[in-house]
Amino acid sequence: MSAAFSAGVRRRTLFGLVGAAGAGGLLAACGTEISGKLLTSKLPLPKRFVTPLPIPQVAKPTTPGRYDLVQRAVPVEIIPGTKTTIWGYDGTFPGPTFDVKANEPITVRITNELPVPTSTHLHGGVTAHDSDGFPTDLIVPAAIASSYQPGGGSHMPMASDPMMWTLHTGAREYAYTLNQPAATLWYHDHRMDFTAPQVYRGLAGMFIVRDAASEALPLPAGERDIPLMICDRAFEADGSFRYPAADPRGIEPGVTAAYMQGVEGDVILVNGAPWPVLEVDAARYRLRFLNASNARRYQLSLSPGPRSGAAFTQVGSDVGLLAAPAPLDTFTIAPAERFEMIVDFGQYPVGTEVVLTNSLGSGATKDVMKFKVVRSATDDSAIPATLVDVPRLDTSEVTVKRTFDFRRKGDSWTINGKDFDPMTSIAQPKMGSTEMWTFSSDFHHPVHLHLGHFQVHTRNAGGAHAENGDAGWKDTVDLRPYEIVQVIVRFPQYRGRYLLHCHNLEHEDMSMMATFNVV
Repeated sequence: MSAAFSAGVRRRTLFGLVGAAGAGGLLAACGTEISGKLLTSKLPLPKRFVTPLPIPQVAKPTTPGRYDLVQRAVPVEIIPGTKTTIWGYDGTFPGPTFDVKANEPITVRITNELPVPTSTHLHGGVTAHDSDGFPTDLIVPAAIASSYQPGGGSHMPMASDPMMWTLHTGAREYAYTLNQPAATLWYHDHRMDFTAPQVYRGLAGMFIVRDAASEALPLPAGERDIPLMICDRAFEADGSFRYPAADPRGIEPGVTAAYMQGVEGDVILVNGAPWPVLEVDAARYRLRFLNASNARRYQLSLSPGPRSGAAFTQVGSDVGLLAAPAPLDTFTIAPAERFEMIVDFGQYPVGTEVVLTNSLGSGATKDVMKFKVVRSATDDSAIPATLVDVPRLDTSEVTVKRTFDFRRKGDSWTINGKDFDPMTSIAQPKMGSTEMWTFSSDFHHPVHLHLGHFQVHTRNAGGAHAENGDAGWKDTVDLRPYEIVQVIVRFPQYRGRYLLHCHNLEHEDMSMMATFNVV
C-alpha cells in the first residue's frame, strides 16, 4: 500500500470507535441482536398505518434492451406535511423497478446530475467487472468534472496512481448480460467511502429477473407479486434526512464515533413510505422482501398469525428460487438480503388487519407495515411441492479453501486485519472454479460477495437451515457475533476485479471491504 493511500486510511480511521468505552460498548452489543445505534428524528413521527403502500414504477426501455436513468435531487413528501430532498434514480425513492428476462441482455445508461460522484452496482448480478460498479469507477457530474479530485480528502489524488480511478464525465453505460436464473436483485450506489450516506439519501431500487422455469410455476403473479423494499431513516425538523456524517461538507468520509457500529433510524419505510398500509384480497401474495437498511436487521412475523399453516412460505432467496418451499413463522433479514415469501391472506377472515412486525425493534420500530384483508377473491395460484432444480454444491467440487475474518482492529473495521486497498487483491480465484470461503466475525456483519453466488455449507459447524436464512443460492450471508460460517462459492464466466465486503454500509465505508481478482 502506498504511503499516500495509507495516510488516507489513517485520516479515515480518526472517525472510528475510540478508547475503552467504544470497545466496551461494542462487546456489550455483541451479545444482543443489535446491529447499529439508533439515530432519533427531530421531526414528530407520523402515524403508523395511514399512508398507502407505494408500488415503485416499472422501468421502461427507451429502445428495446436499453434503459436511461437520471440521478437527480428531488423534494418529495415522505413524512406527511413535509418535504425531503432525496437523491433518486429518475428522481424517485426507491428508483424504478427493473422487470427483465434472463439471458436477454440490457444496457442501462445512467446520467449523474447530483452534486457528487456515483457508482451503480447491480447487487446479485452476474456482471462483467467493468459494469459491476467498482467503488473507484465513478460517474462525475459534468458540473464539477473540471475541478474534481477523486477521493476528496481521504485518498491520494489521481495523479499519484491513475490506475486506481476510472472517471466518466456526466454519464456512462452499464451492460448486464442477465445470464442467471430468475431472482430478486437490487441496484444501489457503491461510491468508495460514501456508499452509506448516498444510499441513505435514496440511491437504491429493485431489479427482478424472470425466466421460463419461474414463469411456469403457479405462484401469485401480477398485482399479487409485490416488491417490498424495507429501510429505516431519521429526519431533521425540516423534513430532511438526518445522518451523523463526521464531515458535514461531505469531503472526509465516515460517521461520528458514536455511530461507527452502524446507523439505525427511528422511522421504518417500505417502498419509501412510513409504516404503510396495503389493502389485499383474501388470496395468496408473493412478497419480495429486500432489507435496504444501512445497518438494521429485522425479524419479521405476522400479527395475528394465520388460522392454519405457517405465516410465510419461502420460495426464493437472494439470487434464485429454492428447490422446495420452506414454511416459516418468522424470519430474520440482514442488510442486503432478499427473501421471496408467499403469504396466504385467504387464511384470514375479510376485515382482518394483519401487522408485519419486527421483534428486533423497540417502540415504533417494532412495526413495519399493515395489510388489510378487504375482499373475497378467486385465487388460481398454488405452492407446488417442488419449485426448480437447485443442484447442491458439494465439498468434492472445492479446489481452494480461504478464510476471511471480519473484525474491528484498533479504530477500523477490517477484513483479515487489513483496511480496504482497491489496488491489492486479497484472493485470486480461477474463473469457473468452486471454492470454500470461511467467514468469522466479532459483530454483526452481513457479508456480500460480488459476482460469485454461493450456498451456505455450515454455520458454527452445524448444517445450513432455512430458519437461519441460509436456504438456496445466496450473495449475502448474515454473519452474527463470533460465528463461523462456511460457504461454497462458484465463480462464473467473468475475469477481473470484484469485491468482498460487509453490507453494514457504515462498516463498508470505514474499510471493511476487500478486492479479489478472478483470473
